[in-house]
Amino acid sequence: MTVIGVFALQGNVREHLAMLAEVGVEGLAVRRPSELEQVDAMVLPGGESTTMYKLARSFELFEPLQKRIADGMPVFGTCAGMIMLANEITGGTADQETLGGLDVTVRRNAFGRQVDSFEADLEFPGLGADFDTPYHAVFIRAPWVERVGRDVEVLSTVRSGPAAGRIVAVRHDRLLATSFHPEMTGDARLHGYFAELVRGL
Repeated sequence: MTVIGVFALQGNVREHLAMLAEVGVEGLAVRRPSELEQVDAMVLPGGESTTMYKLARSFELFEPLQKRIADGMPVFGTCAGMIMLANEITGGTADQETLGGLDVTVRRNAFGRQVDSFEADLEFPGLGADFDTPYHAVFIRAPWVERVGRDVEVLSTVRSGPAAGRIVAVRHDRLLATSFHPEMTGDARLHGYFAELVRGL
């Protein structure tokens, strides 16, 4: 059976585990390298990206995660998880590290601070019939993607308002990332899409 881990040192861990269960996948909270070895893929949840990388270092998870990603493990990064996957970030701290693998530049807190959190309906035109209806997304201190590499597919952009056209969902081979929090919507379609990506390997 497919097992998808959730980085469990910080962030919305329970919510992601519940979503994975909803799409028929066994989820495992991952806090140490021995647990990472048991999973086929990972979710990097929303949280605080600078705290996440420091905790990953403290729990000796950073380099094993980095190696698994480089070796082709599928990963779904949401909000801070997107920042953790990005090859390059702007608006981060001077010493901030990322796991890398996703050929994008991400701007941290691009949409503003906590008070600027918002919700929006997004379209995912390339993801088939399951996404014929809009996806209601929750943005909390969210990043956006400022640059995408040649092999990165843009899955969704903000449709209206001051951030219209900003990239908020991408896929690069086995890496999927969103600026928003899909675990907070009750809509499991993106978790289902990721699960199918993992099962198909």
